[in-house]
Amino acid sequence: MKESERIINEIAQGLRGLDEGAVWFSGLPQNEQKRVLREVVSYAMQAHLTAEDGREGVRQSGVKPTANPAVMISLDPPRERLGRIVQLPPGEYVRAFRVLVSAFAVADTRRRNESCRGTCGHSWHNLSANS
Repeated sequence: MKESERIINEIAQGLRGLDEGAVWFSGLPQNEQKRVLREVVSYAMQAHLTAEDGREGVRQSGVKPTANPAVMISLDPPRERLGRIVQLPPGEYVRAFRVLVSAFAVADTRRRNESCRGTCGHSWHNLSANS
């Protein structure tokens, strides 16, 4: 599992704090930040993110609901707008990361509880604090 995949999923599962993840993300070069944003978008789409997941993610992210990435992820259907989040200017990347990871955490938690409960073989759903 690559570092970004582990960190994103640790945040989503509450094994790593969002603030800590945002510090890690902020330390990446700009081109890597954009790559990580694309990665989170992909994970959110795989988790079947809904607009309600997006709105709850915004609430948990610490980002103002009027910020561009927060508005984009909260409107129906969010899947149409997710790809546009990576097109935001670099000054929005950290807010976008916070919103995307928080919304992904909501969607992925729902997915783990509904679809993977007791039968999941996904390595990224079976992390532990010691992994």
